[in-house]
Order: sequence, then structure tokens, then C-alpha cells
Amino acid sequence: MTQIDVLELARDLIRRPSVTPADLGAMDIVQQALEGLGFACRRMRFGEIENLYARRGTNRPNLCFAGHTDVVPVGDAGAWTSPPFEAALADGVLIGRGAVDMKGGIAAFIAAVSGYLAKGEPNGSLSFLITGDEEGMAFDGTKRVVQVLASEGEVIDHCIVGEPSSSARLGDMIKIGRRGSINSWITVEGVQGHVAYPHRSANPIPVMVDLLARLQARVLDDGYEGFQPSNLEITTIDVGNTASNVIPREVKARCNIRFNPAHKGAELEAWIAGTAAAAGEGFSGKVSVTSVVSGEAFLTRPGPFTDLVAAAIKETTGEDTDLSTTGGTSDARFIRDLCPVLEFGLVGATMHAVDERVPVSQLHELQSAYQRIIERYFERFGDAST
Repeated sequence: MTQIDVLELARDLIRRPSVTPADLGAMDIVQQALEGLGFACRRMRFGEIENLYARRGTNRPNLCFAGHTDVVPVGDAGAWTSPPFEAALADGVLIGRGAVDMKGGIAAFIAAVSGYLAKGEPNGSLSFLITGDEEGMAFDGTKRVVQVLASEGEVIDHCIVGEPSSSARLGDMIKIGRRGSINSWITVEGVQGHVAYPHRSANPIPVMVDLLARLQARVLDDGYEGFQPSNLEITTIDVGNTASNVIPREVKARCNIRFNPAHKGAELEAWIAGTAAAAGEGFSGKVSVTSVVSGEAFLTRPGPFTDLVAAAIKETTGEDTDLSTTGGTSDARFIRDLCPVLEFGLVGATMHAVDERVPVSQLHELQSAYQRIIERYFERFGDAST
């Protein structure tokens, strides 16, 4: 069985400048590596986005690794100590966009699988769900692939997302849940006029101020099992009025709610719309709201799966891992519809930053941790009747 060099695979992936939605051959590299390990690979292209689902084996349980080959823009390339897509090595550190988030993680899991298969076959299946649309709007990535797999009856029993979950040291934290997210765009349209003749106008600003005050006045909750309280944040209020003697015609605002499992996105969407309607009562203008739920909250409760991952991390890194629900959203919010899912990957301190980087030793350590997880997984679940 082919042995994969984690560093060389990570460098090959970084050298493909796959800024969302571009792929530029990154998915081809993943496919080539997996086909060399005996995986049946299936490409799924939706819109501009390249996706891949690969599986080795037909029996259950099916342990899946999920990740993304797309990366965020580099920002000021001149501020980097080496070209962002050169995958330079300096003093035992790999530098490049995607080194941490998350081409390094993909390389580590593929290398771990190659090491595992060199010793024997799993009593079950291994699979990969890789997308090119995690850093973007995520409309044509994992969400679409999960929908296809579910419609076809594909069974994934457990999934590890390779996001950089570690905080200060590899393995000090894994994510077992994430808050959901809803964005709302609010527009209040009135009638423009002179400030000295307000009866001829309809000022939209007081209506917007009242509406936002009503939204912020509600305490959404006091927290949820393992989660901090949900929070609504106003992210912008825009009038664009450059004159001091003009009542503007329109004001726009945007807000975001990060919510724990005490809420469903549709319920919050209905509450925002109802609050907007109430604030607009008696106003001669128009109040409109558009909301988009980008992901529901989820929680994988501690149990046999989280226990074995934590034990494997302890064995390979020495860390007593923290089971966390902090941070933003990830593609785990879509995978939760298929199976229990958690996130474990590199230290995320430099993700999205100039000179994104990872020590080569950490890549090898992550590979070892992933391989031990695979070993423990099939020891624990391989004989289960599922």
C-alpha cells in the first residue's frame, strides 16, 4: 500500500491557489492520492464548486473525514515573508495559505489512512467528503453533497471534520457542537423631505431605531448545555445622508444572531419578521426584512465516539482535550443531518492570517493522532451490528 508523505501532500495542495470558488487542480490532487489508496472517488460539481466523495469499503460502520480545499484570499501578498502559495519551509515550519485551514489537516488524514491501511484492512469503511465551498457562501459545497448522499441512502456512521479546532496545543480542544447563524437585512423606506416640514415626509430612522431596540431588548436565552447564551449583534446601520437639513428616504441595517440549540433558525426568522411588522405599525412607509439561516445549531453529546477520539488524542499528544462548542460555523452544521460529527485539527492561531503556518512536527503529530483514532474506531465499532 502506498505510503503518503504528509508534508509533501500538504505542500502540493498549498501550491494550488484555490481561493473560493476556484479549484485550480486542488481536488485533483486529493482524488489522485485517494485513488492510489484504493478509494472509489466520485466528483460532484455544483455551479462553480468542485466537491468529492470517496469511499473505500462497502460495509458499516463508515467513518468519514470531511474537509475543504478552498482557502480565503491572501490579503496583502507583499506582507508575507514568502509567496503565499509557494509552500515555503523555514526552520521546520510550513508557510502558506491553507497550511492550517485546512490543507494541512486533509494531508494529515490521508497520510493517516495510508499508514493504517499499510497494517491491515478496516472492519468497515473509510470515506472522505471534501468540498471547495466552505470559505464562501457554502451553497454548492457540503450542503449539496449531503443532500445527494441522503437521497441515495448513503450511510455515514460518524464524521470527523478536520477544522483547526486546537487552541494553543494540538489536541487541547475539539469541537462537539457549534452555534447556528442567521443574518437579517432590514430596510425601512419613508418619504424624503425638508427637516423644517416633517409633516410632508416620513422619516424612516425612528422606525429603524425602535425596531433595533425591540430586537436587542429580548434576552434570547441564558445558555444551553455546553453553550454560551445566544446573542444578537447589529453589524451595520446605513443612511447615506450627507445633508443636515434633509430627512432621508431610506435606512438599512443588518444584524446577525448566533444561537445555541435552544432555538431553530425558522423560529428566529419569524420573530424578527414579526418584530419588524410591529415596529412599522402606523408608519406610512414600508418595513421589509430578508433573513437567511446559514446553519442550525448542533451538539454531539459526549459518549463512546467522543470518548475514543479524546483517548486517541491523549495517547498521541498527551493532552486532556476540552470538548468545546465555541467559535463560528463550519460544514459540520450540514453533516449533522447524516451522523454524529465533531471537529479535530491543527492549532488555529494563524488561520486566515498573513504568514499562515504550521510546524512540520505538528503535521506529523496530527497524522499520528488521526491514525490512532482510526485504529480505535474500528476496534470499538467495527464489530458492532449497525
